Order: sequence, then structure tokens, then C-alpha cells
Amino acid sequence: MINTKRGLVLGTTAVALSTIAVTGAGIHLSHSQAFFQDSPKELVDEVWQIINYQYVDTSFNDKDWVKVRQEYLEKNYQDKEQAYQAIRDMLAQLGDPYTRFMDPEEFKNMQIDTSGELTGVGIQIAKDEESDRLIVIAPIEDTPAFEAGILAKDIITKIDGVDTKGMDVNDAVKLIRGKPGSKVNLTIDRSGRTNSYDIVRARIEIHPVRASIKDTEIGKVGYIRLTQFSAQAATEMRQAIEDFESQQVEGYVLDLRSNPGGLLYSSIDIARMWLQEGKIVSTVDRKGINDTKSANHKALTDKPLVVLVDGGSASASEILSGALQDNERALLVGTQTFGKGLVQSVRSLGDGSGLAVTIAKYLTPDGRDINKEGIPPDVIIDLSDEEREKLQSDRNLVGTRQDPQFLKAVDILSGEIKAKQGSGSQASKK
Repeated sequence: MINTKRGLVLGTTAVALSTIAVTGAGIHLSHSQAFFQDSPKELVDEVWQIINYQYVDTSFNDKDWVKVRQEYLEKNYQDKEQAYQAIRDMLAQLGDPYTRFMDPEEFKNMQIDTSGELTGVGIQIAKDEESDRLIVIAPIEDTPAFEAGILAKDIITKIDGVDTKGMDVNDAVKLIRGKPGSKVNLTIDRSGRTNSYDIVRARIEIHPVRASIKDTEIGKVGYIRLTQFSAQAATEMRQAIEDFESQQVEGYVLDLRSNPGGLLYSSIDIARMWLQEGKIVSTVDRKGINDTKSANHKALTDKPLVVLVDGGSASASEILSGALQDNERALLVGTQTFGKGLVQSVRSLGDGSGLAVTIAKYLTPDGRDINKEGIPPDVIIDLSDEEREKLQSDRNLVGTRQDPQFLKAVDILSGEIKAKQGSGSQASKK
């Protein structure tokens, strides 16, 4: 079995977009899919074996893991659904929410989501508790739903005529997704008015980077918002920095707020764009082996940088922000980060299902273990409930003068730029 480094993930699950990818990692046994369907007990044992040999905690949460195996193999499973539930029960004993089992449908959706491409209409949805139906969090820009006129806070009452009352979000996703070129009809309730939309499904690329230049009193500032560490994140980050450098920006604000994480290699690649030298992250597995990643002397810019973080900045976001903070490359502004310092590897199983296993923990360059603790910002700027709701209801206000944390970041950046300009001027006089 070969588990490539690029199969490592560090994500939590976002509302509609998972942040886990499978890239070459997996367990390939000589059993056929039919074998596992006929012998679900074998699947239970396969999961047990993976945990036994790969799980980061060799105490298995102070459980007798050999006894656990015996207990679950003594049971009879009538079908694979019973085996799936047994696996979930078995994993729950580890007390680790990031080590989880995915049935074939969930595993397939996870692979689709983190590849950076979706097949569907391009909306993020959640359960609306008030109506017990589905609410649109936001349409993704430049997608069929966006172009059709679907808006944030629209209530989806029907999908192809099927009433959504009481419908699970995953079931709704299955109905909305489909082959490119096919149609889906969404019935929308907007402020008490009902409209019907025929939307043609398409293959949608998710762009994790949003970049723009902000004009400030000290010149141009490059604002880059990174929403997830997907397979495309590093490429888009590089393009944004190179574009801003060509336009001679004075400094940067990197926005990692509400970024739940993603691919380990993506965070390392992006850290190297900002850091010329120094450690980025160390991973420690069950044997205590350290695998340290460092900058490679290929930074794209050395201009002043301020990073925005909050309680939704997790995992890969914490690796990047921790590396920049420990190396004194950037100041962090906002609130304490989430505190997820664990690394997962995703494995495909014999029947098409999947398993995410915590195989290591990571440390910042200074050796900080931030799991469950998070990274404290250098400058704490919290938002009031009113400010937070305002930004959540209108995402166009994020990264503008209506955004208090962004304003503070620009203020700090301005001071650093002026100080750098002043030192440069003095050096030129000598």
C-alpha cells in the first residue's frame, strides 16, 4: 500500500463543499466488490485493520482495540448497511470526529467536491429550521444558478416537483446534481412569492481565490481571500500574487476567515509563496517521526503582509497562518482560530466506500501544538453580532470599509508600509 503525501488532508467539512481529496491514496486488496457485498464482516475487519496500523493514537482512546475487533467480528451482519452502522459505532469509540467512515455515495460526493469541480447548478444550501425546507446560502458566481437569478436566502420548496419539506440536505444534493446538459426545476419562495426556475446543469469549477486591488492612502493594497485549500488553490494564489506584483502593490491582506482547511500540500505550496526561508510545519505520526517542510527560497514577494483569521479558520489555514506568524512574516488580525492540528489520510475501501483516518498531528515552526487550542492573533478584533450578521447577509461587504477586521488590517499594513518606506529612504541617503 502506498499512501502518497498528496493524499493527506487537513480539513473540516464546510456546509456544502467538503475539503477532503483522494489522490492516489488507498488500500487495494484482492477482494472484489461483490465479495464485500456478500461478506460485510470483511469490510468491518478491513476498517479495524487500517485503524490498528495507521491511527495516530496507539492507545486508541484508552480502548482495548483487540477486544473491540473481537466484539464486532462476533456479530452477524445481514447486509452492508448493518456493517456500515457497526463501523460507525466502532470508530465512535476513538472519540475522534475526524476519523470517519463514508458510504459509497458519501465517498463519491467527497471526491467530487474537493477536486474543485462540481456537476450541478452551483448553489450552496442548508436546512432552514423555520420552514423545515432548504435555504440557499449563496449561489456560486458564474454558475447556472447565479445566471438564472437564484439569490441568497431563497427557500427551495420543490426540486423537480418533489416537496422539500423535511428533506435532508444530502438527499437534496442528490436530486439537484446530475449530468451536464440536463435540466432541473427549482421552485423558489422569495419573500412570499413563488417562482419556478428551469436550470441547465453544468460542470462547475470552484475558484477558491478572490483577489482585488484596494486603493488606500499609502497606495495599492492587494486583497486576497482564500476560501479553501483545494487542488486549485495554489495555482490561483500564485496567479493573484504575480498579477499584483506586476501592478506594484505596496502590501497585502490575506483573508483566511471561515476557511475550514483542505489539502496539506496546498498549504505548504502557498506558504512558500510568502516565505523565503524558515520552517513551515512539522508532522508527527504514531512513531514520533517528524516530517518537516520548509520554505524553498522561492518566495514571490517580500512586501508587508497582514493575515485575517477567525474561529472558522481551521487546519490548513492554521498551518499557513502559524508559519507566517512564527517566522515573523505577517501579523495576524481577528480572533482565535479553530484549533484543528490533526492530519487525515483518506482511503478507499473494497466496496467503494471510504475512510478518513487521523494519522498524524502537526506543529507550527516554533513547535506549537494548536489542536483544540487554536492560534491567537497578534491583534484581536472581534465583531459584534450586528456586524457579523451584516457581513454574512451581504458577502459583497467582506473586504471593504464596511468590514471592521479588514479596516484594521489595512490600518496596520499602512503603518508597516510607511515604516518600510521610511527605512528605505534613510538607507538611500547614506
